[in-house]
This record gives sequence, structure tokens and C-alpha cells, in this order.
Amino acid sequence: MRKALAVAAGAVETGDVPVGAVVLDGDGLLLAATPNARERDGDPTAHAEVLALRAAAAARGEWRLDGCTLVVTLEPCTMCAGALVLARVARLVYGAPDPKAGAVESLWDVVRDRRLNFRPEVIGGVLAAESAAMLRAFFAGHRAPPGA
Repeated sequence: MRKALAVAAGAVETGDVPVGAVVLDGDGLLLAATPNARERDGDPTAHAEVLALRAAAAARGEWRLDGCTLVVTLEPCTMCAGALVLARVARLVYGAPDPKAGAVESLWDVVRDRRLNFRPEVIGGVLAAESAAMLRAFFAGHRAPPGA
């Protein structure tokens, strides 16, 4: 998670929300480390998780990420939760919950829906305070001051 937090900090330089994701293989080898890049790339799908899954699949030479762990600083949204299920990621580790768009526990539980043919292990709340603090600081700097 510390690596994901470091990667998330890099997103701020491009005006992106500071979310970072890393993918580790079954032996703990780092396959990918990516920040959000929606603003940088002008791409609504350029969430850290999706970019990390793409990079990890390229590194492995296949789309199935069996045995891999996705570590992300913020609870995934529905798009990212669906992508990690489709990629067959074995384990999801995330930091802060996302009460506005979280699709792992906060609003929905996409990844553990019994109707799906694959369900990863989920470990939430890892370094959640640090992840949330980074997000709060980012958004505090992007909101209009009172009375403006």
C-alpha cells in the first residue's frame, strides 16, 4: 500500500485525483504501478486500477491475472471492480472507502456478487487514514473558498 500511496501522489502533478494502484504477482513481484490519469490522458476510463490491470496483463502477456493482487488507495468504482473481476485478480487490497462511488462495500459489492463466476478475496481499510488524508488535501485545494 505504501507503493500505491507514493504512486498516487504523482497523479496530483497532472491535476488528477490522487489514486494509485499496483499489481503484484503471486510471488510478490511488482507487475505494474500506475496513478489516475483521466486529466492527463483525457480518458474517462484512465482510473489507476484499469491502467494497472492493463500494464500487468501486458507484462504477463495475457489478460488473466490469476494469483495476482491489486492494491489501490481508494475503494474501486463499478468500472474498476468489474475490470478486476474480469481479469481474475485473486486478491483486492484497498485503502480508503469511497462512500460516493465505492463498488466493493460502500454502495455495492460487485466483486463478491454470487451471480458472478469469479470472486476475489477482499481486504479493505489498509492505510485508510493516509489514503483519505491525501484525497482530502487534494479536494480542499480544488474547492472554491467560502463566499466565492
